[in-house]
Order: sequence, then structure tokens, then C-alpha cells
Amino acid sequence: MKWDFVGITSANLEESVRFYRLLGCPFSDPNGQDHIEAHFDNGMRLALDSVELMKRLGHWEEPKGQRIGLGFNVETPDKVDATYQAILQAGFEGATAPWDAFWGQRYAQVIDPDGNKVDIFANL
Repeated sequence: MKWDFVGITSANLEESVRFYRLLGCPFSDPNGQDHIEAHFDNGMRLALDSVELMKRLGHWEEPKGQRIGLGFNVETPDKVDATYQAILQAGFEGATAPWDAFWGQRYAQVIDPDGNKVDIFANL
């Protein structure tokens, strides 16, 4: 068995692509598609699916609360701060400003267009 895929249901694919590109996700333009994937060098895929597509595929309910965590290792503590600022400057929200966490990482959280908290971190 091999884990290789994470999917996010998005109310606005264009805004989600814009957000996740700031975290280094290599998404192409959605161009009206209901499903789009970013493929990473390590073989993993991050997919964005429209709410409309999820409703067509079967029983779908609006989620309540955050049930999954996504984290992006940006490699250096300075990049945590720079990425966090780039996301804020692009008009998205921050949840936790960058700080030196007791577990040995520079750590921050931002909020994607669908309200999911996304971690940004690097080892100190």
C-alpha cells in the first residue's frame, strides 16, 4: 500500500489554487474544471475538487470543524516568516503568527479560502 493523495473540497477553485500556489503547490489553472491536481516530486498529489463535483458524486454534507491538518515544510525558519507574510499580503488570513515552538520548529498557521488551518514550519 502507498499513500499518495490528499483531496480538499473547495467552494472556489481559483482562490484555492491561488492560495496553495503561495505554499509551493504546482497547480495549473483550473480553467473551469471541477477537479485539479498538483503533482509533487516525491510522488504525492494534492487535489482540489469543487463542491458541485462532490455533490454530484454522492452524499455530501458541509463539513463542521477542522478534521484534518495539512502542513508545509518550507525548509528554513526565514521562509516560514516570508511565506506567512506573502499569504497575508495576498489577502488571505493568518491564524498563528510565526513563532519558535517548543518542539524545535519555526511554526505558523494560515487559513485557506475554505476555512482550513494550514501549518507552515521549518526546523530551527
